[in-house]
Amino acid sequence: MNQLKILYVDDDIINRKLLETILRKNPKVYETLEAKDGQEALEILNKNPDVDFVLLDILMPRLDGIETLKYMKKDPRFSKIPVIALSTDETQKGKAIDAGANDFINKPIKEQELNQKIDRFLTL
Repeated sequence: MNQLKILYVDDDIINRKLLETILRKNPKVYETLEAKDGQEALEILNKNPDVDFVLLDILMPRLDGIETLKYMKKDPRFSKIPVIALSTDETQKGKAIDAGANDFINKPIKEQELNQKIDRFLTL
């Protein structure tokens, strides 16, 4: 899995633009998909079962990251996809990990930290 298809999910357009910019610079990423909330993320996953990785904001309207994670972990098609939870609220980390996130990044997202975490999952 050296060429990744990554779905990033965030209700804030500035955060989505930042994630897109960081991911476009990463040579291991060949395609990115974006969603504004968990509901849209699940719709995209249904249409793109080959997504390799999900970056998931926790605090979002409609369907938040915790509920999205619960749906993903229940569905055998998505349960093995690595998920990094993203939040400005450090208290969400435990909830995200308990719901099935593989890792957590505190916002604002730093390019080096995100790339290191993605690389770590590639070596597993």
